[in-house]
Amino acid sequence: MAELQPDAVAGEQKYAEVAAAAADTLVGLDFDGTLSPIVEDPAAARIHPDAASVLIALASRVKALAVVTGRPAGQVVELGGLSAIADALAEMGKELYVFGQYGNERWSGSDRVVAGPPPPEGLGAFEAALPAVLAEHGAQDAYIEEKGLAVGVHTRKFSDPDGLAARLLPPLTSLAAEHGLMIEPGKQVIEVRAPGMHKGHAISTLIDEVDPGAILFGGDDLGDIEAFEAVKAWGKTTGSPTLLVYSHAGSDRGPLAGLADLEVDGPEGVLELLGRLAADAAAV
Repeated sequence: MAELQPDAVAGEQKYAEVAAAAADTLVGLDFDGTLSPIVEDPAAARIHPDAASVLIALASRVKALAVVTGRPAGQVVELGGLSAIADALAEMGKELYVFGQYGNERWSGSDRVVAGPPPPEGLGAFEAALPAVLAEHGAQDAYIEEKGLAVGVHTRKFSDPDGLAARLLPPLTSLAAEHGLMIEPGKQVIEVRAPGMHKGHAISTLIDEVDPGAILFGGDDLGDIEAFEAVKAWGKTTGSPTLLVYSHAGSDRGPLAGLADLEVDGPEGVLELLGRLAADAAAV
């Protein structure tokens, strides 16, 4: 496992504190870039092949396990094979929580139904105006991901995906604002959705429902910042152990680097860390 963060000693100490409190720990994880490798076509994303066995082993040692993602909840359940994981957790009396679309949608292993609000007002009008704006900036071939409650504009297939995303950000921000929507930039993607909900709210909901004694959260992109901040604030308020894990791949270090306690090498590093936690918790 590649741990890249500068203060490895402090990170390992925080890991040790969470491992000691594993039986009372809430583990929350992003999907893309954390449990699933980033791929050019978002519809082709699949959970890492080792994820199911690692998550099931971990669930037997911690208080609760949750996936908190920007994807639609039903989609991530399918792409992640989460129903099978939920079945295994149910046999041990545990629940798998899934929060989709930054917390706007919920799914759980107990009811297997996606609950969420209707699409935001203005999203249809935004989508109708989107092709003209993309064409104006030479991005008419951008992949548009329909997410029900949001729309993602992906630039991964272009020769300069980061540069194009940067150029599209101002006009898409303006267009979103015209329709009462907000922008969520990510790695070579710009997502447009309703304001007022983010992963930090999902973490707060989990805290209220699970009442953990420690929290580990892992993520890889801008959409995870509020979750990191919510966990950090909860830890300061309660004095309870927390561990923030940055799943990092490639040469560019994103804004999560400044918030994380540990950095690991993409989904493989995340799963190695979680497997280590399960083993260490078993030994306590």
